This record gives sequence, structure tokens and C-alpha cells, in this order.
Amino acid sequence: MQTTGRRGLLIILSSPSGAGKSTLSRRLLEWDPSLTFSVSATTRAPRPGEVDGKDYHFLKPEQFKRSVADGGMLEHAHVFGHFYGSPRAPVQQAIEEGRDVVFDIDWQGAQQIVNSALGPNTLSVFILPPSIRELRRRLETRGQDSPEVIAKRMQKSWDEISHWGSYDYVLVNDDLDQTFDRLKTILTATRLRRLQQPWLVEHVRRLQDEFEDVS
Repeated sequence: MQTTGRRGLLIILSSPSGAGKSTLSRRLLEWDPSLTFSVSATTRAPRPGEVDGKDYHFLKPEQFKRSVADGGMLEHAHVFGHFYGSPRAPVQQAIEEGRDVVFDIDWQGAQQIVNSALGPNTLSVFILPPSIRELRRRLETRGQDSPEVIAKRMQKSWDEISHWGSYDYVLVNDDLDQTFDRLKTILTATRLRRLQQPWLVEHVRRLQDEFEDVS
């Protein structure tokens, strides 16, 4: 039986900063090397150790705005004084080749993708923290941001959380290993959706022809 020709899936992970979406994204890519990560573009400066083209595509504001105007961004948003977006071309190529793409984006970007022409091929998952106190603790212990930036992220966290109801699935990340196991189960099941398997149409036609031959 032929089971090739699966349509690519856009896997959207969103959460307030510190809830675990970036760690879960990395784990997904390690679990399944066939997955492609959508490297976002941003106008913020690189952090120590970040590599252009690997962690982000670092663009000047005028470059970013030009790309948006030309339709080069699948989604984009303005967050904490900087622009962020997902370049369209590599995502489109991956989907056409039947490869799944992982997005680590906020709710604004998620809604833009869900409402786009690629919307039917999306899987959206929102990651909730077990508590607000734990969310703050994670932000403080990872040592990436100043107290001022942490305060801004905490202020924005409820705005992010308030959009949980617009996602296909919602996971509470109180245990990273268990959350990751649930995420793998969701992805495995979604890949088997009828919409993701266009080869089924031809298979059913062959079954119909065979049924008529043997009847």
C-alpha cells in the first residue's frame, strides 16, 4: 500500500516567555530530524552566542519593512520595541516537499498563520506555566534578561495567556518530560489527519475500482 505524499504541517508553539516553548521546540527537532525549524527574522541585536541565519535572521528595520511590503513574511509582529517575523519562502518550500515546520512564535503570529492560506495545515499548541510565580522564577534563573526586561515580560504574560482558547491544544508545562511526551502524541496523531494525507483520495478510488471488479 502506498502511503507517500503526506502534506507538510505547520506546527505552532506559543507561550508566555519562560513557559517552555523554546525548550520543547528544540526537543522536537532532536526527536525527529526530518522537522524543519522556521528561523525567525528580527530587528533586535544578536545576543551573545547567537548566529545569524541559525538563531535568527538579523535584519535592519528598513530591510524588515521592505520584506513585509513585498509579501516576504508569513507573519510578523512588533514586540518589546523590535520587529519579528517568519520568512515565507523557506516555509513554502518545506510544505511543498512534505516536510513539517516548527514555529516558536507568539499569539499574534499564530493567528496570522492560522488565518492564512496555509491555515488548514496548521497544528497550534499553547504552553501554560503551572503558576505565575513559577513563570517569574524561570525568567529570573535563566539569566538572559535584565530586571527591567523581566518585568516587561511578566506584564505581557497575561496578555499571551488570555489567548489560550484560540489554540488546537493547550498543555500545562508542570513537568517538561511529561509535557514533551504529550506533545509528541499530539503531533503523531495530527500527521494522520485525512487532510495531511492527500494520497488517500487515489487509494479510495482504487478500492472503488477493485470493488466494482469483484462485485
